Amino acid sequence: MHPGGKGQSPFARVCQIGVIVRDLDEAVAFYEGLGIGPFESTKGAAPIFDRQMYGKPAPDVKNRISTTQMGAVQLELVQPISGKSLQMEFLEKHGEGVNHLAFLVGDLDGEVAKLVQKGFRVISSGKTARSAFAYLDTDKVGGIIFEIIQQSSSP
Repeated sequence: MHPGGKGQSPFARVCQIGVIVRDLDEAVAFYEGLGIGPFESTKGAAPIFDRQMYGKPAPDVKNRISTTQMGAVQLELVQPISGKSLQMEFLEKHGEGVNHLAFLVGDLDGEVAKLVQKGFRVISSGKTARSAFAYLDTDKVGGIIFEIIQQSSSP
């Protein structure tokens, strides 16, 4: 997945659909039964560094995650385990369902700054071994959170 060119909307390159589930193992079995997969799961809770929720550190947040590619788009199944997270909030308010769309960008900090200037707010952010991400409060219309992701340049 490569980010779009300069001047392009940060929402030009959809790369992931995030679905919140109550039971990850049941969800994986269901989707694989439909012929979607195979899924790759993280062992235990997915490792996230520097996780922030509403601008405050959130080290207690833990989610189980399993993913598969569907063409150019990754399907991410997320089972909230602990802590106050966007995923846990979604599950408590809405039950299972599509929580977010993720978009690939080349400059996360730059895109976040532009979106904040437009009146959006970062509601969660963090880093993994391979990327950095920010979730935005875009769910006011349509109910879907937009996540922007910048992949690290290291292999």
